[in-house]
Amino acid sequence: MPRRRTVRLVLATTAAVLVVALVAAVVAAVVVIRRPLPEVSGDLRLPALDAEVTVTRDARGVPTITATTSADLFRAQGYVAAQDRFFEMDYRRHVTSGRLSELVGQNDAALEADKVIRTFGWRQVAEREWAILQPSTREALTAYAEGVNAYLADRAPAAIAVEYTVLGTQVHVDAPEPWDPLDSLTWLKAMAWDLRGNYDEELARAESYATIRDVDRVNDLFPTYPVSINAPIVGAEQAVPPATAAASRDDADEETSTAAATLHLQDEDARGALLAASAAIDAVPHLLGEGEGVGSNSWVVSGSHTASGSPLLANDPHLGISAPGIWAQVGLRCAPVGDACPYDVAGFSFAGFPGVIIGHNGALAWGLTNLGADVTDFFLERIDGSDALRDGEREPLTTRTEVIKVNGGQDVTLTVRETVHGPIVSDALDLGGVVTAPTPESAPGGRYAVSLGWTALAPGHTADAVLAMDLATDADDIARVARLFDVPSQNIVFATTDGHIGYQAPGRIPVRARVAGDVPSDGTWPRPGWDSAYDWQGYVDPEDMPAVLDPPSGILVAANQAVTAPGKGPFLTRDWDYGYRAQRIRSELEAQVAQGTTITAETVSTLQNDVRSPYADVLVPTLLTIPVADAFDRDGQDLLRTWDRRMDQDSPAAAYFAAVWKSLLELTFADELPEGARPDGGSRWLEVVRRLLDSPGSPWWDDRSTTGVVEGRDEILSRALVQARRQLTQQLGSSTDDWRWGKLHVAAPEHPVLGGDSVPAIVRRLMNPQGIEVGGGSSIVNATGWDASSGSYGVTSAPSMRMVVDLGDLDSSTWVTLTGTSGHPGSVHYTDQLAAWAHGRTYPFPFTPAATEADASDRLTLRP
Repeated sequence: MPRRRTVRLVLATTAAVLVVALVAAVVAAVVVIRRPLPEVSGDLRLPALDAEVTVTRDARGVPTITATTSADLFRAQGYVAAQDRFFEMDYRRHVTSGRLSELVGQNDAALEADKVIRTFGWRQVAEREWAILQPSTREALTAYAEGVNAYLADRAPAAIAVEYTVLGTQVHVDAPEPWDPLDSLTWLKAMAWDLRGNYDEELARAESYATIRDVDRVNDLFPTYPVSINAPIVGAEQAVPPATAAASRDDADEETSTAAATLHLQDEDARGALLAASAAIDAVPHLLGEGEGVGSNSWVVSGSHTASGSPLLANDPHLGISAPGIWAQVGLRCAPVGDACPYDVAGFSFAGFPGVIIGHNGALAWGLTNLGADVTDFFLERIDGSDALRDGEREPLTTRTEVIKVNGGQDVTLTVRETVHGPIVSDALDLGGVVTAPTPESAPGGRYAVSLGWTALAPGHTADAVLAMDLATDADDIARVARLFDVPSQNIVFATTDGHIGYQAPGRIPVRARVAGDVPSDGTWPRPGWDSAYDWQGYVDPEDMPAVLDPPSGILVAANQAVTAPGKGPFLTRDWDYGYRAQRIRSELEAQVAQGTTITAETVSTLQNDVRSPYADVLVPTLLTIPVADAFDRDGQDLLRTWDRRMDQDSPAAAYFAAVWKSLLELTFADELPEGARPDGGSRWLEVVRRLLDSPGSPWWDDRSTTGVVEGRDEILSRALVQARRQLTQQLGSSTDDWRWGKLHVAAPEHPVLGGDSVPAIVRRLMNPQGIEVGGGSSIVNATGWDASSGSYGVTSAPSMRMVVDLGDLDSSTWVTLTGTSGHPGSVHYTDQLAAWAHGRTYPFPFTPAATEADASDRLTLRP
């Protein structure tokens, strides 16, 4: 899929007065930049508090908050989050409520984002969700909002964040409106959107079919999971719950009809509706990340294999890179811990939401990775006037009117229509997504439209799950959390201080009935909305979701691979990550165990930074057999002969191999696939190419742009070797000694609004950290992903943090985040972790009161 447009072009022409204000005098610049920096020591009054709260910060500005009641704990967390990152919170709430145009003014990208998110109705879902949450969760959200608002009170925008000063040169900037608990809830919808599974693949299948017109060949591009070489999370040694007949699927025998499997896609106008839906989806800003690289590593090792005799847990979520980074490190402590205040937890939170999302308490540590379950379906609808056609009958559409306010411009009115399946997304951007169409026999009358079915568009209990996770102490608690964790569907790995390790799959997973006919009914292709047989049949029973406690191997790895082997447990999706990264982790851990090496926190941290390329293991042996006639061109191929197949930042061979991979994908697939379905180079494409290498005469190798010749595998591989050599000569020089992967592969976090080239350079330099060279790559344990379909090797996703928890000595745990804990570019903590992150280093993660006190650099007392 194409890269999503961001909304960081909102300052296409920033007023020159800003540049003058920032460069006129050093003193003036310092005042503008430093004015929003918070007070982190001394005494402050926080009127909403019931009792005194202390906030200590370590040398990197990470806060530990200690309170006597839960309400005060979350009030203080809200206050501290607003101190450090309020603009980030404000930006997120404007995006998730479809109100970005209110913040940034007249901008096409912002307005399109607002239209699509209003069509989704994220805010309305959050409003319905509020009513079903547990009272304690509503109290926590309310207290958090009180803390945020206590910080905002009587502060001018320029004293809150420098971004408001910049925006004020272009649009009118009022004091931020008070934080509402619903602002926190709506953020969860954005999290669920970025971490949903399968939607990209579903649309890519449809777009690929548009040019290939052969279902078998489309299926070549979406191979089945290679369970024989890459183990699922729950392996053969583990038991999974017996699935109900309705929920069960067997990937080995699921229908993949090779007849006209996409009757509804053969019509040009129906395809137009799907392309319009795709354009609408592309307009949504991604707040956590996008594309194939969004995933995570997590694993747990039992004490039988560790030096301490206690479990170790590792987690590093792979998300988009941004400034500031996605995560906010925090410790939340009740003193004393008891019924009135049960929290004693530390880890990674989101600015704008109470509690800790990933971390540990005194009894249990947990990590999250994206399960990738198929929780979205696109339904091709037949619309006749104000009705949808369904089973030969007419059903009225539901409509509502949304008014989008534009800062400095005219209001925009949007009519949103919904079918029984969900909102119609194909006409959200007025791109002609609902078009007059010929009438297929199976869908008489009407016009085509595309609606979105998505589990997150029904209210759920994820907010309850976050706070319940913070209090979990054992596997039974994790199972209860999983029943609440509706969306996004996440793999949970956990370990306890008393020696247990485990895995739990949560999530609200649709059940799809088998439907005889030409349209696959497993959620892999858009579904005919006019036939109720394709409707969801409820959801998988939480009791049927896979879970493991204390596996005999003493190792559990959850890194976005298949959860179970085919036919085991409920059907979750076909479109997994293909497991090469997960298998590398498992193989390394098993090798250490087999050698009798005891595993330590240090060895786990080292494994998080592993850069061995599974692409190289698959492709290099064949590349070395390909004749390259010219000695100059052979210089590149010769690099591969002694290469250790590691994507180290200083490696010339790694740079060359990445260029070969990019060229290979282009030469093999660009002649047949539309732009939206071009290879991004992720794990799916690795599996596609692995299988094609064994079929040197496959039609995929033939370059359709040439006439009178049919190319085979070796011809295309030879071209890729030569093309890569010549392209790198232009980029890095003619001598391969001057090549380095890091010169191409740069991690450059950007501000979501002030990061684009259209922003004046002085502002870009202020808001965006200088890019830093890194190793790693897509589907590598150190997953610094890049997009092979773009013109760059730059990092698009990466480990957003790294955490290793030692359950034998929690104070010996380690952590690091992408940039730093502060959202203020004038703060030393805006980027003070970036270099350590890039070089694979971590910092101590103290937890106990004595350890956090000893580590404290600043102390702030908040008084009622």
